[in-house]
Amino acid sequence: MNHRGRGARALEQRVVDVIHARGLRPGMALPTEPQLVELLGASRNSVREAVRALQALGIVEIRHGYGTFVGDASLSGLSTSLAFRVRAGVGAIQDLVEVRELLETGLIGTVATDGLSTARLAELDELVAMMAVDSEADRAFHALLYADCGNELVLRLIELFWDTYHEVEHVLGEPAERTEATVGNHRRILDAVRAKDPAAARAAMQKHFAEVRTRIAQATET
Repeated sequence: MNHRGRGARALEQRVVDVIHARGLRPGMALPTEPQLVELLGASRNSVREAVRALQALGIVEIRHGYGTFVGDASLSGLSTSLAFRVRAGVGAIQDLVEVRELLETGLIGTVATDGLSTARLAELDELVAMMAVDSEADRAFHALLYADCGNELVLRLIELFWDTYHEVEHVLGEPAERTEATVGNHRRILDAVRAKDPAAARAAMQKHFAEVRTRIAQATET
């Protein structure tokens, strides 16, 4: 059983190698199934299963009637499994929050040092103001805050962590003064970024996560 599993994974990697060797980009067509069978020296069923496995990961996209294309390898496929893991208990939620805090606390110092354009700061100001009436403004704020960092993987990870946390947040119960605390925390972060003060930005981000850590601790005690 393990040998067959290793063989399947090896074939999936060989399909990925074909994508890279041919310089195929997202949206571009893969070789046809018969071509892959010939290229890889594998059976039609094995190639088909490998392609399906890669489809589940977002590496390829099967368009019925049109063919198989390179996907964008979105991390959305990890969302379900990550949420499942986090639902294991409050300790798992704490782990998720800790990873997100480490990532954002490190990034915010760079954002503050580099600075943001006047237009970007104005967009973030609008999102902070909207947080009192629109819960999606919080998510948009974090995405926009790092939009100019030039690291697409970072943006996708932050989005994944944010979505997963808010999917299981109900386990912790509702925080007190949610709106006031949320707006205040994000305002402090933005003020520090505007002042190009990385130390203050990191401190503001840590304060932002301190409330979450407190809620996790309280949930653990109950």
